[in-house]
Amino acid sequence: MSRLLISNGTVITLGERNAVLAGHDVMCDGAVITEIAPHDPARCADWVVDAAGRVVMPGFINAHTHFYSAFARGLGKAAPSADFREVLEHLWWRLDRTLTLADCRVSALVTLIDAVRHGTTTLIDHHASPGAVRGSLAAIAGAVGEVGLRACLCYEVSDRDGEAVAAAGIEENVEFIERCRRDRDPFLRALFGLHASFTLGDETLKRAAAAGRGLGAGFHVHVAEAAADQADCVARHGERVVERLARHGILGPATIAAHCVHVDRTEIDLLARSGTIVAHNPQSNMNNAVGTADVLTMIAGGVTVGLGTDAMTTAMLEELRAALWAQRNATGNPSAAFGESVGMLTRANPRVASALWGVRLGELAPGAAADVAVLDYDPPTPLTTETFAGHLVFGLSQARVDSTIAAGAVLMEGGRLRLGVDEHAVMAEARGLAARMWERF
Repeated sequence: MSRLLISNGTVITLGERNAVLAGHDVMCDGAVITEIAPHDPARCADWVVDAAGRVVMPGFINAHTHFYSAFARGLGKAAPSADFREVLEHLWWRLDRTLTLADCRVSALVTLIDAVRHGTTTLIDHHASPGAVRGSLAAIAGAVGEVGLRACLCYEVSDRDGEAVAAAGIEENVEFIERCRRDRDPFLRALFGLHASFTLGDETLKRAAAAGRGLGAGFHVHVAEAAADQADCVARHGERVVERLARHGILGPATIAAHCVHVDRTEIDLLARSGTIVAHNPQSNMNNAVGTADVLTMIAGGVTVGLGTDAMTTAMLEELRAALWAQRNATGNPSAAFGESVGMLTRANPRVASALWGVRLGELAPGAAADVAVLDYDPPTPLTTETFAGHLVFGLSQARVDSTIAAGAVLMEGGRLRLGVDEHAVMAEARGLAARMWERF
């Protein structure tokens, strides 16, 4: 493990007491930050990243994404969809059934490389490949290891492809959770994946819940993304989605409930009391025309609401802006949601990731993980602790990421990737695999 110096930047620490420190150095020893101090030109290290004239921030965290969706880019064969259920049936469920283990690995590589380019160092993924369930999480984990980012993986259990595939999904989750605990790979974590209430019968949900609870694992599940999920749950089970998940023991402080667009006050109270985390995905919700989650009520009610992208992007500052615009448009209030939107990315996501990894993520401080994004940003107005949020939304969000560091390893410097994989070879392989997948679609 080498000593890394990020030299003479404007350091934005985030954390409970965010500070903006102009002309500071960040010293890292291996995977951990050891010191943040005023710039000293005599300070040396095994590797020096020049951050002069740049902003140094914690690496960004994505609370919900889908690596497998990379091969959908440019795919024009899906029929037009009139509602969310048709989006799934016409596009995503057809796509995920065609995926091979090679597709799973390479699509993950594509997304992970893109994350490096956007300074995103930690991603919480939700995977599906019904035609290649067993070994899929190991294939993705291999891609994570090749690139060098942190990722939390799961397989989405569902009844939509039959009993055998659902059983295989349960086994895949169990084996990967056990592997992560056994191997203690510092880059990998696992949750128990579930698709959504409307694709899970009671028997499968009962078996999955028992398996996850038996391992002491948290769950990662889509919750009330569209109104149809609630309608199905009420019609078939006589209760709302969050109530059903609570009855099966799915909720809790280690569980991520993605979307929660159509939850009511009773469900918000259940989420808050159980400590369940909500992952908000505003761009995806707008793209699928499912509505806008009432994150302001959730946050006010004590729910931890983090920010995901649902694979629409790996650029977390882009998603932050979308979150803010969506809330203001939905409420009709041009002054709404500023602090809450910034907090989803800068406070809630670090809290969620730090709990998963057991290390301090999303903060620059001695003892925290050496996960860092260096951005090209020369502020035109004073950049201080008080003005930081405004610069984040309206300035830094438009800045180019110069360097990305994960666990003390420089993955990109000066806009040039320094990975253990050949980006051009990966993209060439991806194009070939995607073309063959499109033929099977």
